[in-house]
Amino acid sequence: MENFEFHGPSTLDEAQAAMRAATDGKFMAGGQSLLPVMKLDLAAPSDVISLAAIEALGGIGADGTMVTIGAAVTHAEVHESDAVRQAIPALADLAGGIGDPQVRNRGTIGGAVAHADPAADYPAALVALGATVVTDRREISAEDFFQGMFETPLEDDEIITAVRFPVPEKAAYTKFASQASGYAIAGVMVAGGDAGIRVAVTGAGSCVFRVTAMEEALAGDFSASALQGIAVDSGDLISDPDASAEYRAHLVGVMARRAVEACG
Repeated sequence: MENFEFHGPSTLDEAQAAMRAATDGKFMAGGQSLLPVMKLDLAAPSDVISLAAIEALGGIGADGTMVTIGAAVTHAEVHESDAVRQAIPALADLAGGIGDPQVRNRGTIGGAVAHADPAADYPAALVALGATVVTDRREISAEDFFQGMFETPLEDDEIITAVRFPVPEKAAYTKFASQASGYAIAGVMVAGGDAGIRVAVTGAGSCVFRVTAMEEALAGDFSASALQGIAVDSGDLISDPDASAEYRAHLVGVMARRAVEACG
């Protein structure tokens, strides 16, 4: 790991000022994504600007139709939140299945969303639930936010401040996880609400994606049997030591049917 300057701002303005003054700065939320790549010398920022002390990035709020989660809220806090559990139990369950206890107690929803790992769990929830990513300067729909492998529209000095989730009528998330990392080899969130039925897949491709054929089938018959015979194209999926593209395509179908069943 290379030497760097560490900053601990207490406001968004201070954080942005530190970033603009840095030669090659990086924001750090929980550090569960940034620190490992720095240790491997895959990233060598001149300055690390921690967002942990910025109170404006904390808190969870719910008003019956929307759940708003501050960017600095940890996965463990999402999992344990009564407000989240009552409004969107599938989101609380998803957060409880991220990584291990260290990751859940240090990693944050804002950091995970900004990192945009193609095998992370939150992207499926954001896209399936029709969430909005709120930054210090704009609002971005989840489907516009995740643009590719580790790719988002965020500017270098732009900070995610919160994520807003519409409360669905029903939702469930299931994943086939890597035994080593807990990341999704294939994870599927199924949700139904005012925007209709959405099926979002993470872990299987280079970016979270929706399966419109499954959504159309479930709109007519919301049952696991309605998904029989619907397959995703393995040509668009990842093949790696964890699983082949063909196996991931199979898993997407299995996880989708299990998610529908879990919706009750």
